[in-house]
Amino acid sequence: MSDLSVLYDAPGPRAKARNILYSVVFLLLLALALWWALDTMADKNQLEAAKWKPFVADGRVWTTYLIPGLLNTLKAAALSIVIALPLGALFGLARLSDHRWVRVPAGAVVEFFRAIPVLLMMFFANAAYAQFTDLSSDVRPLYAVVTGLVLYNASVIAEIVRAGILSLPSGQTDAAKAIGMRKGQIMFYVLLPQAVTAMLPALVSQLVVIVKDTALGGALLGYMELLSQVRVITANYGANTIAAFTVIALIFIVLNFLLTSFASWLEGRLRRGKRSTGAVLHGGGETEMEFDEPHVEPHARK
Repeated sequence: MSDLSVLYDAPGPRAKARNILYSVVFLLLLALALWWALDTMADKNQLEAAKWKPFVADGRVWTTYLIPGLLNTLKAAALSIVIALPLGALFGLARLSDHRWVRVPAGAVVEFFRAIPVLLMMFFANAAYAQFTDLSSDVRPLYAVVTGLVLYNASVIAEIVRAGILSLPSGQTDAAKAIGMRKGQIMFYVLLPQAVTAMLPALVSQLVVIVKDTALGGALLGYMELLSQVRVITANYGANTIAAFTVIALIFIVLNFLLTSFASWLEGRLRRGKRSTGAVLHGGGETEMEFDEPHVEPHARK
């Protein structure tokens, strides 16, 4: 019997036939939709070689538009990630505090900023910087984009951290208390190291969202990130909108694939490290386990 058969009933002959039929119909519909899209673009002359040639024959498209736009996207995303991760973790831990005066305000902040669309926060941040600071108009969009991304994503990360810690079995906390560990030691030596690997897929998904949401700054505030380069490329290279969007979409796909691949490697490394360690935690810190050779009495040996 297959190991998977305990999870669901094995399909019979009719179910298998229906599954094959559904798969064939889906593939036909997908091929039809793809054909319709390509035919529509061909009618609009968007598949002509001249529309795509600048991306392979003219290096100025990359050095003048795409690479600077990509660097601006990476700059905004990196700043947002570096600030949002520790800030979100701090608010997530604050929501788990035993002190009501810490837990309630932290929860109110998280719920408030999580409920507001990130686009509005970028707009309000840009208006606030223009009204109350002396930031020049050249750097103000970057500050507004980073502010909006940090406020929203830190709130989401706080919920990820809180949910990740609460998902751990309560018996581990009870066992740590039984050996005299304080709450701070339990959190940082027992709960957080285990919760990190459980939270990592959700955290990576949120980091991908941060990278993609930098495009909102280009659409609203004129921040010259990667996606906003479509306008200038199409203005200078013959209205090749589909080609420009396709190339930029591929760049985003590669960028996010590299991010998720690194996260998968890191998750696997963390899991292997936990399986191979022999550390034992106690109230005073951690020590390595020592296994002595079993002692056998001479008269017991045969």
